[in-house]
Amino acid sequence: MALARGILAAVSSVARQSEGKLGFAQRAFASTTSVNGIPVEVHNESGSKRVIVTKTLPGDRWLQYLINADCRVEVCKHPDIILSNATIKKLMGNKCDGVIGQLTEDWGSELFEALKQAGGKAYSNYAVGYNNVKVDEATKRGLPVGNTPGVLTETTAELAAALTFAAARRVVEADVFMRAGRYQGWLPDLFVGNLLQNKTVGIIGAGRIGAAYARMMVEGHKMNLVYYDPYPNKHLEEYIKLYGELLRHRGEPPVACKRVETVEEVLKEADVVSLHCNLDASTRHLMNASRLNMMKKNAVLVNAARGPCIDEAALVAHLKANPDFRCGLDVFEDEPAMKPGLADCPNAVIVPHIASASLWTRSGMATLAAANVAGILSGYPVWNKIDILPFVEKPMPAVPRAAPSIVNAKELKLKMVAE
Repeated sequence: MALARGILAAVSSVARQSEGKLGFAQRAFASTTSVNGIPVEVHNESGSKRVIVTKTLPGDRWLQYLINADCRVEVCKHPDIILSNATIKKLMGNKCDGVIGQLTEDWGSELFEALKQAGGKAYSNYAVGYNNVKVDEATKRGLPVGNTPGVLTETTAELAAALTFAAARRVVEADVFMRAGRYQGWLPDLFVGNLLQNKTVGIIGAGRIGAAYARMMVEGHKMNLVYYDPYPNKHLEEYIKLYGELLRHRGEPPVACKRVETVEEVLKEADVVSLHCNLDASTRHLMNASRLNMMKKNAVLVNAARGPCIDEAALVAHLKANPDFRCGLDVFEDEPAMKPGLADCPNAVIVPHIASASLWTRSGMATLAAANVAGILSGYPVWNKIDILPFVEKPMPAVPRAAPSIVNAKELKLKMVAE
């Protein structure tokens, strides 16, 4: 049995290496051309289906999905960071079977109509969220919309934790101080921050990412958890209960977890508040001046969810009025711009939307986005299981013949894998 496992592992390793070599080979044989004056990099020129990718994507596996589906892949090389609708329509032209787009693009009636007129059959967002996509406009035109869930959870939670401690321990302020050559020796009151061990962490939204972040803070730092979510996360509650019993068994104070009925209860109780909610009408400006003033004067607010969940102008005013209050932000209300004054607040840690920026996650997102488009164009059913890792990690011959995540599959009455 051990020998058989060893042989299987060796075969899998060779398969993965072959996939990597094939991917690099495909990139090496890529050609360049232009579409309506827009430069593109072309892979698999003879493919019978034309797929547009609006930005260069990391990794190689995603490309192999599309090549295996007999797609000619054209990757946009336009210098603009954010493409206009006019540019995307020029890219699609009058013949386009599918598109992999970005969360910075406005996928609504204009673009979906252009895709439909070009003979398009699929669109996938290179993101788990799709606030930039008007899904109903795609559904009206019979166009499946894909997204990339299941590979961002731990990566995003880790970044939220990094922001938490960078803010609480004043890491960025201290870094700037050192680089400026201002450090002349140790002082008792130099950059004194907050110890979070055994304090209370609050989360707004206890889905996958919120729960992963909560576990990091509870397990790693023995923090108590208070959370608000319209739906109880019983698995998280049970997990923390069992962890608390372990601590008690070892003679340590147990941790506690409780779900509260309002956001306000979280804000008043927590030493750290991390946002992990979706963006909709009820969460836009969820954190406004009134709610910010409910938080402790030396609390930490973290946002790696969606920028408009915070009234950023109100946050700037609060940071300036309360120097012991700190925040860590990965997203911004008017992204990529910041509200005036935010950059001048030393008690704000600000990073450019990098919560998903681990190589494994970003290449996994590319893989899922490509698998969505390739699956639909190949006539495959839609995957209806939570675990999408087979698409990301299995050798290509063993990958399920399915589109991993189509958000409007039900509305379009698409066939599911189990049917």
